[in-house]
Amino acid sequence: QVQLVESGGGLVQPGGSLRLSCAASGFTLDYYAVAWFRQAPGKEREGVSCISSSAGSIFYADSVKGRFTISRDNVKNTVYLQMNSLKPEDTAVYYCATDTRLTWSGSRWHRAGSYDYWGQGTQVTVSS
Repeated sequence: QVQLVESGGGLVQPGGSLRLSCAASGFTLDYYAVAWFRQAPGKEREGVSCISSSAGSIFYADSVKGRFTISRDNVKNTVYLQMNSLKPEDTAVYYCATDTRLTWSGSRWHRAGSYDYWGQGTQVTVSS
């Protein structure tokens, strides 16, 4: 069964850090770009970061540049999102997604329609 599973979310104080993991099962992530999205209550899902299959191309939303770092470990079949200097506005459900159709393009990394497999999401809450 093809599946993406996120983990690592939780409650953290402003200025704190979390590392999210996106583990794949039933298929190999090596060949595919993987993105992180987030959705806060009452807001649209937004692209946070994306890493190409080779990790040669990495993208970040302006709101997280300099604070978040995406990486991948193809041996562990996992993609990570290291989140530092967290702010209350980072509070959201975080999802990872991948495009197994191999139609992904860097110019469309931030569009949810660019991905065909999604995880179930992990809650991140930044609050004092």
